[in-house]
Amino acid sequence: MKLLHKNVDKDGRGTITLMPEEAEDIWHAYNLISIRDNVRGSTIRKVQNESATGSSTSNRVRTILTINVENIDFDTQACMLRLKGRNVEENQYVKMGAYHTLDLEVNRKFTLSKAEWDSVSLERVDMACDPTQNADVAAVVMQEGLAHICLITSSMTLVRAKIDQTIPRKRKGNVQQHEKGLQRFFESVMQGILRHINFDIVKCVLVASPGFVKDQFFEYMFNQAVKTDNKVLLENKGKFLLVHASSGFKHSLREILADPAVVTKMVDTKASGEVRAMEAFYQMLQTEPAKAFYGPKHVMMANEAQAIETLLISDNVFRCQDVMQRKQYVALVDSVRESGGEVKIFSSLHVSGEQLDQLTGIAAILRFPMPELEDENEDEND
Repeated sequence: MKLLHKNVDKDGRGTITLMPEEAEDIWHAYNLISIRDNVRGSTIRKVQNESATGSSTSNRVRTILTINVENIDFDTQACMLRLKGRNVEENQYVKMGAYHTLDLEVNRKFTLSKAEWDSVSLERVDMACDPTQNADVAAVVMQEGLAHICLITSSMTLVRAKIDQTIPRKRKGNVQQHEKGLQRFFESVMQGILRHINFDIVKCVLVASPGFVKDQFFEYMFNQAVKTDNKVLLENKGKFLLVHASSGFKHSLREILADPAVVTKMVDTKASGEVRAMEAFYQMLQTEPAKAFYGPKHVMMANEAQAIETLLISDNVFRCQDVMQRKQYVALVDSVRESGGEVKIFSSLHVSGEQLDQLTGIAAILRFPMPELEDENEDEND
């Protein structure tokens, strides 16, 4: 994301102009834009002209519109953002108050005006515009007959391809059929890797599976690369890292990213930081339950006692329609930071973020035990 213009007053009111440069920037825009914000951008409008004879012709014109956002629709697979709202600025083609939709696209600038830019929104702008934030990691999670090829960026996990093929069972007298099916499957996965992974950007490719499937695939892929003299694979052999996973499904990414070998390789990426924080929370929940809590009520009470060491919060909670509720969460984030705590804002498009959303989207690891919060929980249950 490129920051083109920023004008924010001391009281938080102001406008910021941004230019999305890649698909992930549209996700950042989705987290920045709230209902009742004003967005100015380029769009196409169908205009009807009536001639003196009464015949009418319609043509499409490109115009700049400013709408007051009433509806936000984000397509995760295509990484497209569609905003719907009323026109709030004079325009020769669109009447004031008329409904229109704006599609935010890569390489097309937009200006966002907010009544109040809070600390979470400004932090999101800084993060989106920081080129070092991109985690250049790909993952192939597989088992016999099933593989998911994923790209792990700093804000989302994108499944770029799913390969699902039937492989004949390995029975006596059927070994040859099984081997042929397995090779056909490995060939499809290899082609998927070549099609969806850009080795100029990706610095690490995780290949994970239960058992020896990953090792068989790795051997097959590089045997084929030698036979066909595939320079792309041969030059990037050192980027592949084989890891154990319990299955070939996407949710196995969580355990892969928690693997010590992977952690050292991906030490700077946001995704692995989220997974480590989530693991620490679950560990604390098992060993010292009085120092780990989830749910807004208990976390807010722990914050009042300045007891929060690490706050785990999903970006989903900041997208709530209730302005007062959002302000409450922003105040919580600011308060935890002021008292010396660490705040981890999880992306709901990462497996760890999905997991946190199942725990109400907010959790905390405390500096000291607060058994009184546990007692209150038991009283509520009674």
